Amino acid sequence: MTVIDVSEADFDTEVVQRSADVPVVVDFWAPWCAPCRQLGPVLEKAARAREGDVVLAKIDTDENPRVANQFDVQGIPAVKAFRNGEVVAEFVGAQSPTQVEAFFDGLVPSETQLLLDAGDEESLRKVIEKEPANVEANLGLAQLLYRSGDTDAALERLRNAGGFRADGLAARIELERADGEHPRIPEAFAKLDAGDHEGGLEILLEQLARAEGDDKERLRKAIVAVLDELGVEHPLARDARRRLAQALY
Repeated sequence: MTVIDVSEADFDTEVVQRSADVPVVVDFWAPWCAPCRQLGPVLEKAARAREGDVVLAKIDTDENPRVANQFDVQGIPAVKAFRNGEVVAEFVGAQSPTQVEAFFDGLVPSETQLLLDAGDEESLRKVIEKEPANVEANLGLAQLLYRSGDTDAALERLRNAGGFRADGLAARIELERADGEHPRIPEAFAKLDAGDHEGGLEILLEQLARAEGDDKERLRKAIVAVLDELGVEHPLARDARRRLAQALY
């Protein structure tokens, strides 16, 4: 069974020993705890999505205080993941479904996550067939379609993606379609594709300072997408954001 109830009497057998064969996630909860009642169904859904690959063990801390004390449970809900008899991951308090899925994916990736990790067109289309609004799958497929030259299909997928990188790719496609209006745009994107982020951003920022109307907004989105990919700690990010703000305001 994927979801089981355990007690002090069988905790060692059902959790500690079993975790040598399969990850066991333990939900320390109590009936009076509203956040526990909120989190419980989310944990169960995540566990059932990984049928046979993970076990969710639920233990009532009111009825089993010694186990709670043994594992230093000071607040509930408390969730601890066991492998080979040891706690390998944990969190306290109610979490969102996305956070719970990420927690379980760290132990046993879901079928969806395995398909996303594969990243090929067939795998991404399988994800979208099951989850049409999956942002990561739509963005990944849009990137593949763009690289293959099918920009119309890429734009269609980007409508279901959202986020800085999706907006940036859509802006890039639209800028590239404006052939001749911004002659240095292809050079900028070529540099970015080759890993020359400094050179590519320099050209985009120069073009932004001169652009007007819709193209100014497209350039902004393209630049923001690059900065999002680099991350806030990248040495180029601070100066590029300052220049971006100057060009816009």
